[in-house]
Order: sequence, then C-alpha cells, then structure tokens
Amino acid sequence: MLRIEPTGQILGAAISGVDLRADLPPGAFGAILRALGDYGVLRFPGQFLEAADLRRFSARFGQIQVLKGVRHHEPAMPEVTILSNVRVNGDLIGAPDAGQSWHTDMTYSTTKGFVNVLSAFQVPMRDGRPVGSTEFTNTQAAAADLPPAMLARLDGLTATHDLEMYWEYMRREKGSARPPMTPEMRAQRPPVHHPVLMTHPITGRKVLYVNPGFTACIDGLPEAESRALLTELLDHVMQPKYRYVHEWAVGDLLLWDNLGSWHFARPDYGPDEPRLMKRCQVMADRIFDPAFVQAALAA
Repeated sequence: MLRIEPTGQILGAAISGVDLRADLPPGAFGAILRALGDYGVLRFPGQFLEAADLRRFSARFGQIQVLKGVRHHEPAMPEVTILSNVRVNGDLIGAPDAGQSWHTDMTYSTTKGFVNVLSAFQVPMRDGRPVGSTEFTNTQAAAADLPPAMLARLDGLTATHDLEMYWEYMRREKGSARPPMTPEMRAQRPPVHHPVLMTHPITGRKVLYVNPGFTACIDGLPEAESRALLTELLDHVMQPKYRYVHEWAVGDLLLWDNLGSWHFARPDYGPDEPRLMKRCQVMADRIFDPAFVQAALAA
C-alpha cells in the first residue's frame, strides 16, 4: 500500500509501499501527482531504478527531453542522462558539472520543464555522512508570501529565459570544460519568454517562475528597473524559510517539481569521492492539460 510521509519542512515527502519497476496499482499515479504538487520533492527509497525502468516511470509524466550532442547518456537510450564523476579507463562516464548553481531546469525551452527523476547508484560519503546533497527552494510558498502590491505589479509581466546565460556562467564561474555555444546551438535554443507569475497546474496556486540560472531580465522594463525587480524576487525566493536539503542515500529515486521549485547540487565532494546518478528530465507537455490532470487525480 502506498504511504506518504511528509518531512514536516517547507518541501519534501517520502513515499513507500510501491515498486516503481512494476506497473503502478490503481490510484497510485494520481496520489503521486497530488503529492508532487503538495510537497514538491518526493523521495522513493530503495528503488535502484535502472535506465529502462527509469525511462518508463518518467514517461508517465510527459515527454522526456533528449538533448542533441549530449554524449553522457545510457547506451542506446538518450533519454537517460548519466551524472557522475566516476572514471573508467581514465574517461568520465557521466557529466560531472551539472546543476552546480541555483536554477530550474528547462525554463529556457518554449515548453517548460515539469519534473526531474533521478536515481542514485553511488553517493559520496565523508565521516559517515553523505555529501553532494541537493538543495531546493519553494517558489509556490514564496509567491504566496508576496504582498498584494507586488502581486499586482507582477501580473501580466513576462521574463526572458536564456540557456546561454547559464552556459557561460558554468564556463566562467565553475571551470566547466564545455566550449562556448555555437551559432547553431544558439539558433536551436533561442531566448524564450514566460510569465513571471504562473498558476501551478496541479495545485492552482501562484508560482514565481523566475530563477537565477536562466532568467536574464523582466521584459518591457528599463534595464535598471528590470535588474532591481529581478534581484528583489530572486532574493525573496532564496530566504532560508523556503529552503530544503535532500541528503542522498544509495537506492533513492528522487522526483521533483521544476514548476514549483529551484534546485542546487552541492559540489562539496572531490574526484576521489564517487557519485553516480541516472536522470530523466520530463517536459510540461501534458501537465498543463486539465483533462490529463483531472483524469490522473480522479483515478
């Protein structure tokens, strides 16, 4: 029987009593979807989902993103990315520098990102405790705390989201070996525009849909005003009261909501402390369809 145990913090719940390698029992997907809206970050302990099962479970939520030119993925399965600092015969078997700044995945896409699904196979440990934890912050709770005057100011505004902004940050600040984006890459991923305030498709609550990684500016405002407003919103979301830390354990399957949270992978482990994860990133191509949500929640 599926059991949901909230962490009691601003985000997070553990779900047990279900084997994600098998077909979900009746009502389970709806319960998971509802919990995702309520708690934002869901931990399924002891799952050990290999690539095929990870892909199958992730596809329940929508289309899985496949990035062209990314070589760190499961053989013959580009939907499943490998994140790792592990080397075999001197070569990295995964992408080691992913996620080391606050961001929300895929806001640079015309179709927003919905969920990340991450399966843990090796977790770096030090002095008996895991390192390489993932931090989150709750953008639904942050939006709920905005004063009415700020909500009125943000109503109808859009923001520009740009992959190149994050790409260059990783090169400049994190020492990423990735080359600059080519003109072809920029043409494939041009800047896009999304509402600053969004209604969450599961909860119906407002969400602040800007983030430090990809949001370049607030559209239609003078540069100084845009910068000041964006800084104010980002600082608001970053307050400690909205934040939650997930400490990994081998076998964890972590499912989190990119629409209602930001995340940050702590780079506090060394190359001799192995970390190996497998990931699917799911697009929001279905979740904004009311019929999809209603059918899932009613099942």
